[in-house]
Amino acid sequence: MKVQDVTNLSTMFGGEVTKLLPVYSEIPDEFGLYSRNKWVEVTSDWFFKGIRNYKWTPKEDIDQTKALRHIQACLASFEIQHEHKIRGCAYLLSQWFDDVKYEAKE
Repeated sequence: MKVQDVTNLSTMFGGEVTKLLPVYSEIPDEFGLYSRNKWVEVTSDWFFKGIRNYKWTPKEDIDQTKALRHIQACLASFEIQHEHKIRGCAYLLSQWFDDVKYEAKE
């Protein structure tokens, strides 16, 4: 899935998440809510606690700001269950970034 442009309103209140996330059944099992990979962990921390002091390493030709706005719009959405949001966002992050270092907020 390609990074999409999202509006400021979408990043605050959720975008058209069904157009921004892969279909639930198409997301690999390794991105399940209780998986222990860095993409699920960062997405869960971002969704449930918030993150700070982050350093993303985007893949070639990925606009970091645009990609993170896309993820924020998905996480802010009330259209779908949080399990789908976490799985989908974790999967997208794994496709768009090579690494992330961050601290979860307390």
